[in-house]
Amino acid sequence: QVQLVESGGGLVQAGGSLRLSCAASGRTFSSYNMGWFRQAPGKERESVADISWSGANTYYADSVKGRFTIYRDNAKNTVYLQMNSLKPEDTAVYYCAAMNSIATYWGQGTQVTVSS
Repeated sequence: QVQLVESGGGLVQAGGSLRLSCAASGRTFSSYNMGWFRQAPGKERESVADISWSGANTYYADSVKGRFTIYRDNAKNTVYLQMNSLKPEDTAVYYCAAMNSIATYWGQGTQVTVSS
């Protein structure tokens, strides 16, 4: 099992940047694909970005391509989401997830609010 704790959310003006971190417990972090998801009020949770266990492969939603970067440090059991050029529509609770063929584990989420 993996426990995840997100941090780094907050209030930022449009055009600004934030870096989210997700720290994982356990010795098997490097065996999981990791993802960032977000959920805005009244909307379904959506995938933002994910990264393979090795870091070699990444995926981005069209809405964040060119603005967000996902990366991981397996030595620190941490995955990051660098968010640049933030827009008001990026406002949401952001969750990280650890995924393998058996299960998906979720963090508690961190609020990101982008003011116009």
